[in-house]
Amino acid sequence: MLSIIIPTLNEENYLPFLLESIKNQDFKDYEIIVADAGSHDKTREIAKNFGCKVVSGGLPAKGRNEGTKFSRGNLLLFLDADLKLPEGFLNNSLKEFDKRKLDIASYYLKPETGSKIIKAGFDFFYNRPIDFTEKFLAHGAMGILVKKEIFKKIGGFDEKIKLAEDHYFARQGAKIGRFGIIKSTKIYISLRRFEKDGYFKTFFKYLCCHFYMFSGKAVKSDVFGYRFSHYSKTEPFSSKEGAKVKKRTKSSSPVQNDKNKV
Repeated sequence: MLSIIIPTLNEENYLPFLLESIKNQDFKDYEIIVADAGSHDKTREIAKNFGCKVVSGGLPAKGRNEGTKFSRGNLLLFLDADLKLPEGFLNNSLKEFDKRKLDIASYYLKPETGSKIIKAGFDFFYNRPIDFTEKFLAHGAMGILVKKEIFKKIGGFDEKIKLAEDHYFARQGAKIGRFGIIKSTKIYISLRRFEKDGYFKTFFKYLCCHFYMFSGKAVKSDVFGYRFSHYSKTEPFSSKEGAKVKKRTKSSSPVQNDKNKV
């Protein structure tokens, strides 16, 4: 079984898109665990309506660790809440993961919205670099697939890290097992971080963070000013699609597939 773990805080605008995209996957042997950090909106209600198990979380690292405690699968897929999975994502991921005999993996990222220039820039400045450094410098932003036994050997996510705890986790995993970038599919992401804080400012912040991490150190001080749920009120994906998903969410009952019901 695959355990999908999603840390949340006030994600009612984005979570339905992710859960809907998971529900539409061909692969069905999964459970979804939402580790919520005390949302004041309808995040928990939405998660329960989709048949997710809802547990108490915290900042992303703590949420992922807490979610794992309640997981039943031998494979863990950690996802941020503001994502969407393309058709066939789970099947393609797991087949490639198994074929390449990986122990931990991450993904190429593709903006769901934005101009062609922005999408090309994201591909050039993120996807190509992580592909180039795959063999010697692991990356793990927004989506990580890992064997539970490797997760345990790492000791989970370091809850003292303030920023890029997912990258640090991936690099620790690469020291223990075989790391790779999944080539057969991508994760669709929102650009809310860039749109709210500015493209240059956000890019520069993460660039500085990566240079800091090149030394092998983790960002355990709040020098970069990370705030969980800072972007939750931004407009999710397309407004037309959002209206459809929200309509289905309000009227939907929990997922009936026994393998998904937790």
